[in-house]
Amino acid sequence: MDRFLSHATNRIDAKGRVSVPAPFRAVLASRGIRELYGFQDFVFPAFSCGGVELLERYERQLAGMDPFSPEANRMSLLVHGGGVFMKLDPEGRLMVTDFIRSFTGITDEVTFVGRADHFQLWQTQAFHEAQAQARAERMPAGTRSG
Repeated sequence: MDRFLSHATNRIDAKGRVSVPAPFRAVLASRGIRELYGFQDFVFPAFSCGGVELLERYERQLAGMDPFSPEANRMSLLVHGGGVFMKLDPEGRLMVTDFIRSFTGITDEVTFVGRADHFQLWQTQAFHEAQAQARAERMPAGTRSG
């Protein structure tokens, strides 16, 4: 498969690195992604990571806007001000920087969450809570408990 699917949790080592799950590394390899674009998610307390084409998609949206408009400026703050380039080390690990930790609340472990064309880094409990809320909101009204 050529999509980021499922989720997995890995511990951060003493040097602040975390191993990217093998299925996610396989997708990166199949897509020829060597450099990651990562950014603070627009909705969730998560850090999103994908290939440079992810950044290019947002920049195409920005190119269609008046560059002086409030909307374009807000979007650039999120896309550029909240983004960084990252690389996996030779062992397939990412550095979990203070930039990532302060936004997500990640401390000693990372939950990797597949999002089709990119993946996200989450604080584990925050992911489980957000997923439970999303599931509850998607359930038909007659099947909800409580």
